[in-house]
Amino acid sequence: MSGLPRPADGLVRITVMQGETRVSDDPQAVLTTVLGSCIAACLYDPVVKVGGLNHFLLAEPGGGETDMRSLQRYGVYAMEVLINAMLAMGATRSNLKARLYGGASLRDGFRDIGAANALFARRFLRDERIALVGEDVGGHGARRVEFRPTLGLARCRVASERPVERPRLVIPAPAAPADLGDVEFF
Repeated sequence: MSGLPRPADGLVRITVMQGETRVSDDPQAVLTTVLGSCIAACLYDPVVKVGGLNHFLLAEPGGGETDMRSLQRYGVYAMEVLINAMLAMGATRSNLKARLYGGASLRDGFRDIGAANALFARRFLRDERIALVGEDVGGHGARRVEFRPTLGLARCRVASERPVERPRLVIPAPAAPADLGDVEFF
């Protein structure tokens, strides 16, 4: 990362897209992503000053997917990729701290994918004994996340808050009064 040009503030912003994971030990790195129902897990080791962020679409794949690139869209793989990349940079599993973002419900009337993603991420961290020190999940708005991996600091802003959709009540117009005149038989 040292070869990248630095903007005036000295920080290097790295965008993490859906299905990607980035890990850094550069104190000037800022990992960024935009989330709807997806989840971003931000992990960091405060002792060795390394951290990373993933961005996953769904908790677990359905049946039959074997392509590793597409599997990283799923939390069950993205979390392992993030942890292993951090361990490879010197992090210690027992030192890891986590922050979770995203998991919004963006469409009414559909399965709440965002809530399922958040539930999966919390359960994964609990099972792996990784401390969850902060989260901003749920709601109805997309989020923009900026994460300083070596410091474990994050900023999360709601990029757009959609109004909750209310079911429309359609009241049929009253029927026209029946004509009580002639009757015709066939």
